[in-house]
Amino acid sequence: MKENKYDDPAFFQQYSKMNRSQKGLEGAGEWYVLRTMLPDLREKAVLDLGCGFGWHCRYFMENGAKSVVGVDISDRMLEKAGQINNIEGIQYERIALEDAMYPAESFDLVFSSLTFHYIQSFDKLIHNIYSWLRPGGMLVFSVEHPVFTAEGTQDWAYDESGEKLHWPVDNYFDEGKRDTVFLGEQITKYHRTYATYINTLINAQFKIVEVKEPMPDEQMLNDIPEMKDELRRPMMLLVSAQK
Repeated sequence: MKENKYDDPAFFQQYSKMNRSQKGLEGAGEWYVLRTMLPDLREKAVLDLGCGFGWHCRYFMENGAKSVVGVDISDRMLEKAGQINNIEGIQYERIALEDAMYPAESFDLVFSSLTFHYIQSFDKLIHNIYSWLRPGGMLVFSVEHPVFTAEGTQDWAYDESGEKLHWPVDNYFDEGKRDTVFLGEQITKYHRTYATYINTLINAQFKIVEVKEPMPDEQMLNDIPEMKDELRRPMMLLVSAQK
């Protein structure tokens, strides 16, 4: 399944209002951790899978990358990327990640931010990425944490007064499709266990370098009071692996 919700005008409008859409990487709460997991970018060829507005593509070029290919399924995403993050060295391509094809050993870094949980054929994609990377190349990605995706509704359990009781975790080992609501719209995601994410990489012959479950930084906790709820359960899983 290759869902392209981001070309729906109503959904795209809501996405464009998000903090990370308007402020770029400064508005992404996990970025202060994710950027520490990146390799030295100098003279590297980079592939960004699910590049969205192109904020990461810009960061890679501004920090020494030789070239960046940003891939996304959404015309609207790429149109916006071309408007705000179209600098020399970046090439944007409209294609579903499942259909992407590149010659073996084309890239030094493959990166993906909050995209792989939309992909049904994760195992196939990881094997493709391994092929596309040069020896010693890195895969760095973020996904919604399995604790976050397991139950499916992706919302807290509340008491009668509307206070948050806990984050429900159910059907954890039942991997696969989850129909949930994001930005007020029905959307399809795919749940996998923590073990599946890690073992898929190992089975593709990747070496796991680092795994992190980021919390909001101190400034975000101070600036946004409701962000303290993000300390109650992990929302994201960040992984770096090497060929």
